[in-house]
Amino acid sequence: MAFTAKDVQALREKTNVGMMDCKKALTEADGDMEKAVEILREKGLASAAKKSGRVAAEGVIGVYTDNNYSALVELNCETDFVGKNPEFVALANQIAKTAVIAKPADLEALSAATIADGTLSVADAIQELFLKIRENLKLRRFALVEGTAVSYVHGGGSVGVLVSFDTDAADKPEFTEMGKNIAMQVAAMSPEYLSKDDISAEELEKMRNITVESALNKPESLPKPILNKAIDIVLSENLWSEADVAAYEEQKKNKFLFNFLSKEAVAALAKVAVDHKEEFASDVIFNKAIDGRISKQINEVCLLEQAFVRSDLFEGNVGGYVADVAKKTGANIKVTGFTRFAKGEGIEKKADDFAAEVAGMVNQ
Repeated sequence: MAFTAKDVQALREKTNVGMMDCKKALTEADGDMEKAVEILREKGLASAAKKSGRVAAEGVIGVYTDNNYSALVELNCETDFVGKNPEFVALANQIAKTAVIAKPADLEALSAATIADGTLSVADAIQELFLKIRENLKLRRFALVEGTAVSYVHGGGSVGVLVSFDTDAADKPEFTEMGKNIAMQVAAMSPEYLSKDDISAEELEKMRNITVESALNKPESLPKPILNKAIDIVLSENLWSEADVAAYEEQKKNKFLFNFLSKEAVAALAKVAVDHKEEFASDVIFNKAIDGRISKQINEVCLLEQAFVRSDLFEGNVGGYVADVAKKTGANIKVTGFTRFAKGEGIEKKADDFAAEVAGMVNQ
């Protein structure tokens, strides 16, 4: 079956694949338009398989929410340029909508689901876009939340957040504004837990052990009485050089003492502190200092305990801000959870050597 230049153009408009590839596909399909589309898809699959090993650490976070469910998805690509492509961004949001509609149990089920407002499966829709973009594309993860949730997408999709609430004020503008502010807090401050009640005893113990070890290995941060004990041991065991002893005697009342000690002197102090861990860790003053540091850490990693970043709206922590809005609106508002996706987090990016790559191309 013969075909014309108009057929080639029609196939290009239908698939957005290059003119030469369209011409080759029509030639192979003997002019059959539908068969040519299938040939292009098959070749695209083969090409996609070849590129599947490439690192896809760029991309976008898609989001969709309705009255009952909300979803976040992370769709990855290889380059930031493609990550900003309108079709790519639209596909991510379309997949998020699919998650809300299909309510898949896992990523495999989402990939197999018919994409929202379309006829292809999610996997095939991604493949169709690959034919146009020619980069490794991967649907990495999704989160589906039931109930009242407020979403926020930062930096053109670099970070996406869902914050869940139990409330009777979902239709109030004050709640919407508050929810957006808290979602922005999650995006900016990246909390690990909702509240301190969500930290297990095992995790708290681990946090304490790490804090103790950190304090002992950084003697300049030790409480003054503990530091003095460590220094007494160092001096009694002649662990410092004459120069460091002289510097200490001259500057021991100076709060910047450690600026006058050598690295070796500080290391000797740290070793003494670690060697006497059992003794120092049982000291009441030391434990109070550790408790204070752990409390500060909890305030940093727990959303409701974090200092609210919009201090122009409320002075205090996030939990206090929620309570304040609830009081002013006469509503019941409780934050029940949050999900935060940042594109490419945890993916090891390849460090490209551009000069080596160009040299390799020249030598081919």
